[in-house]
Amino acid sequence: MRLPPDLPDLPVRGALDAVTGTLAEHGTAVLVAPPGTGKTTLVPLALGAQNQGKVLVAEPRRLAARAAAARMAALLGEPVGQTVGYSVRGDAKTSARTRIEVVTSGLLLRRLSGDPELTGVAAVLLDECHERHLDADLLLALLLDARAGLRPDLRLLATSATVATGRLAAILGGGPGGEDPAPVLEVAARMFPVSVAHFPPARGERIEACVARAVRTALAEAAGEDNRDVLAFLPGVAEIRRTAAALSGVDADVLALHGRLPAGEQDAALRRGPRRRVVLATAVAESSLTVPGVRAVVDAGLARTPRVDHRRGLAGLVTVRVSAAVAEQRAGRAGREAPGRVYRCWPEGELLTRYPEPEIRTADLTRLALDLACWGTPDGAGLRWWDPPPEGPLRAGQEVLRALGAIDGESGGVTERGRRMAGLGLHPRLARALLDGAALVGARAAAEVVALLDDDTLASGAEVDVELARLRSGAAPGSGRWRGEVSRLVRLLGTGRPARGGRDGAKDDGRAGADASLVVALAQPERLARRRAVGSPLYLMAGGTGVELPAGSPLAAAEWIAVAVADRAPGAENAKARLAAVADQQLAELAAPALISEGDEVRWQAGGDVVARHVRKLGSIVLAERRLAHPDQGAVRVALLDGLRTEGTGLLRWTDAARRLSDRLNTLHRVLGPPWPDVSDDALLADPDRWWTGQLRTARTRADLARVDAAAVLRATLGWKQAADLDELAPERITVPTGSRIALDYSADQPVLAVRVQEVFGWTATPTVAGGRLPVVLHLLSPAGRPAAVTADLASFWTGGYPQVRGELRGRYPKHEWPEDPMAATPTRRPRRR
Repeated sequence: MRLPPDLPDLPVRGALDAVTGTLAEHGTAVLVAPPGTGKTTLVPLALGAQNQGKVLVAEPRRLAARAAAARMAALLGEPVGQTVGYSVRGDAKTSARTRIEVVTSGLLLRRLSGDPELTGVAAVLLDECHERHLDADLLLALLLDARAGLRPDLRLLATSATVATGRLAAILGGGPGGEDPAPVLEVAARMFPVSVAHFPPARGERIEACVARAVRTALAEAAGEDNRDVLAFLPGVAEIRRTAAALSGVDADVLALHGRLPAGEQDAALRRGPRRRVVLATAVAESSLTVPGVRAVVDAGLARTPRVDHRRGLAGLVTVRVSAAVAEQRAGRAGREAPGRVYRCWPEGELLTRYPEPEIRTADLTRLALDLACWGTPDGAGLRWWDPPPEGPLRAGQEVLRALGAIDGESGGVTERGRRMAGLGLHPRLARALLDGAALVGARAAAEVVALLDDDTLASGAEVDVELARLRSGAAPGSGRWRGEVSRLVRLLGTGRPARGGRDGAKDDGRAGADASLVVALAQPERLARRRAVGSPLYLMAGGTGVELPAGSPLAAAEWIAVAVADRAPGAENAKARLAAVADQQLAELAAPALISEGDEVRWQAGGDVVARHVRKLGSIVLAERRLAHPDQGAVRVALLDGLRTEGTGLLRWTDAARRLSDRLNTLHRVLGPPWPDVSDDALLADPDRWWTGQLRTARTRADLARVDAAAVLRATLGWKQAADLDELAPERITVPTGSRIALDYSADQPVLAVRVQEVFGWTATPTVAGGRLPVVLHLLSPAGRPAAVTADLASFWTGGYPQVRGELRGRYPKHEWPEDPMAATPTRRPRRR
């Protein structure tokens, strides 16, 4: 093919020779060029003119792939499908003549798995690498691996809209560790100045209302400028719909732009109209696409990004604040053709992260784990990653695949079932639901539910069967797209009949709801849920997480539900069920046999007692139970220890003597160290074998623990020598000069002896404990028992502090001795007689 002579005068045009020459010389390169420079359309044409084989362009989104192919075909004066074509899931326009094919990253992963050599392909352009989508990061790693081992002649060009390309250039480099970085070429955009205004939401104002307010302001400030279109960025389809409703009556055409729209509606948003337009878009319009005529951008400052809560087993899209890099890209859309303006719906001065978080760090990695297993590297070792997959989430994904039968339990290698699942182009959970659901309820019934679950824009209500009825009738937005996906999935399955009386025909014989529930449960067996109590909107999912139905849900009467979509707000105790279907126990057991377990369960019930029962469970849901009269004593010990760890050793019987013993032992451990034991709660419970004796050996309940003397537990931690030395090194009482034996208080850092002044006359040596290492602090009391002085040095007190104490107290207590020389006086317990 040849480059057309009249290429548009875009910034990258002057760099085409440098790009193709550098790639021919080095084999890999990075092209840094902001949106609007022509890198997505002109560079592939230049590569196609230079190379004999096919050029593949990998785009992160289907909409961008179709738009890029259409633009390049128009530059060649041809329809799409001849020299330039595209292939996305469920749609393709190519022919034997196609030399440049635009594909999604996910589809190229499937193709690469089936043909690691990419037969007939001369070059691959990875577009918009800076967005750090999961599929794109994995694709980069696998292409580099294929190039290193199978296709050293394969040319790889990575494009980015940001200049933070050091790591990208390093891993594209020729050295084994990326120490010889790939060349980096930069093309600057021709930008007009863009002014910035901030429109933060008012208190209690929804983001859609704020965006609509900013759009109206943008339209008013550009009154009379017919060509000034407004591009507004919103996080998702639901927000687009609500914003469009809020803009009812504006003097402009309001259009939506997102990846789930029919092709005709997408195309309408990407071409100029007869009058001013307001284009409400998701992140698809940040890069790769050009929306012509835009002179004002309204940015909600939000985006949907995948997140997974591994502890609760919840994965999905969450709404987050965009990064500074994304905000700059969005703003740049206003300055392509003339000076523009951006209206930012967040407070001025709010700090944004510099770059978006790579999806590989936050997303569910089950599909990535399956792709790695298909590639023959289940743990991803040996691949050159931009960021390697985190070990924990990767392991979690592998566990899901083992449960689905997609990978071998021991080797981690992909099974034949796993390869078939990977070939469906669905998340492995949905692939499992499609394959097993087809065998149980029929290919079409399974495909209908899977197509609904795979498209988060189709459902507007909370009931799966109601949403399916709306889609079948054509009343729901996206019905045509849904029907097309259903047909695609049925074709992938073949025409086999179901194994259990499933149906492929009409869905109005009363079985449809049960079929839908079963397929939902097959996709997410951990989200089967049973109501906690009659009349309660709260359910317990098999995975152990609580889930709540929205107020007024028609599903509230169901004892069992199969949750299709759930999310949890930060800090919320329970998840919210956004889409669910009625289920029952029989369906749950059919869908999730791997989650069924049966056996004895002995555990500590928080705030209660030991619970011993024989249970049959589906995950965390108890199906049946009976009390155990004679539970295993070892299991009871574990439960009692859990109770002590949860509620503390206060469950034992703590007498005053036990508390004093604890203080004495803590003092010796602190001053002398081992072998004197640490008897804190943490130390005791870390090594219960030291003291689990006597009554504890037969304890079975909370009441039994309350009868166990804590002092006996503490003494059990002592060796015979420590037991013999305890009273000498930390005596419970000390004999004072009068002969009285007075208790020491070891609860402070130094032991305290509280004694009346008259009882220690003549005592000049301060008492000590712990073999003389720790002085005793004397609290010297008045005859009434009130503190008169505190000292750890008696000799100094008699000469320094005593005269003042004598002067203050002898008039108040004349019957008591107050000698001038206390060191020579006789100690006494009682006042003198008159």
